[in-house]
Amino acid sequence: MAATRLTATDPAPFHLRRNTRDLARAVQTLAGKLPARDLKDVLAKANRTAVRKGSTAAFGTMRPLPADWYCFNAGDNDTVDWYPQGVASSSEAGLPAAKALAVTWYWKPVGAAEERGVRVTFLDTATARYRHVLLVAPKDDTYTPVNIHAGGIAWYGDLIYVPDTARGLRVFDTRHIYEVAGDDDKVGLQKGKYHSYGYRYVMPQVDSWILAGPSGSARFSFAAVDRTTTPHTLVSGEYVAADEAPQRDGRVARWQLAADGTLRAGEDGVARAAEAFTLPAAKIQGGLSHKGRWYLSQAGTSRSNGTLLTAKPGEAPVAKKWPIGPEDLTCWAERGQLWSLTEFAGRRVVFAVPL
Repeated sequence: MAATRLTATDPAPFHLRRNTRDLARAVQTLAGKLPARDLKDVLAKANRTAVRKGSTAAFGTMRPLPADWYCFNAGDNDTVDWYPQGVASSSEAGLPAAKALAVTWYWKPVGAAEERGVRVTFLDTATARYRHVLLVAPKDDTYTPVNIHAGGIAWYGDLIYVPDTARGLRVFDTRHIYEVAGDDDKVGLQKGKYHSYGYRYVMPQVDSWILAGPSGSARFSFAAVDRTTTPHTLVSGEYVAADEAPQRDGRVARWQLAADGTLRAGEDGVARAAEAFTLPAAKIQGGLSHKGRWYLSQAGTSRSNGTLLTAKPGEAPVAKKWPIGPEDLTCWAERGQLWSLTEFAGRRVVFAVPL
C-alpha cells in the first residue's frame, strides 16, 4: 500500500560517488578559447522581457492568486520545443542581492530534430528581463548538448545542480559562463568557430555525482537547497507516476553540503545521504524542506489544477490548490516566499506564494 505521509526510509540507495572524470580539464581548455562572462554580465545583457503579473491562465481555479508571478514572453510561452522544469532562486544560492531566478528547460521538439539539450534561464526579478544560457557537456576543446530531462535545479553559491534522472546530479558553475558568437544550426567547435544554436552564452558541466550503488536504485527528478539545516543540505526526490503507485513509493533524500557547495563525501569519495523519506503521494514534481517542514508540488492533469502538499515527517499532509502543470520548488527566505513554475505551452509562469 502506498505511503500516506512522509515516513523515514533507508537512505543508502541515494548514496552518490563523485565522478569528475576529465570535465575540469575540458572546461579549462574552453576557458582558454572563449571569453568568460559572469552572471552580472548575463543579466545586464538580458534580451527578453517577462510580464510581471500578466496572464492568469496557468492558475485555473487556484484562489487566492499567487503573491507574485512572471509570465515568459510570447515566444517562450507558446513554444512546443522547449519545456520549463526546474526553478531556483538567488536566495537559495545565498546571493540575495542578485534578485534572480534560474529556470531549466529541456528540448522536446515536435517531430525529428537534432538534440539541443537543456537551457537555463536567468531572470532578473527587479527588471523582469531574462536570458537563456545553453548547458553543454565539454570534451577536449569542444562541447555537445546535455541530453537530460532537467526536472529540477538547485543553486548554492556558484554551483548549480541539475538532476540526471537515472544517474544522479550534474554540476555547473556560474563562474564558467562563456560567450559564443556562432550560427543557429550548429553546436560546438566546427571549422575553427564555436557555435551554440544561436545562444550567446554556454555554461559547461564541471562535475557530476553518480549513484554509488546499483543502477536504478534511485531517481533524481527535482532538487533544492535547505539553508535552515546545519550544515546546509541539498535535497532531491523521485517523481513516480500514478500508474506505478502503490507498487512503488517515491522518496526524497538529503545530503550535507560543504562550504564550497560540493557534497560532503568520505575518503572513499562517496557522499552518503543523511536521511530519506517516502513521499505521501504520486506525481510529485518538486520538493523542498524549510525549517523542518516539507513542501511538495503535485501535478494534476494538463487541464486540471495540481496540489501543494505540506507536512513534517510523520504528519498527514495539508493540501492546497496549486496551478495547472506545476513543477519544481525553491525558497526565497528573505521574502518569506515559496516559488514554483508551470510547464504547459500557453500557461507558463514563475510564481510565488507565502511560506
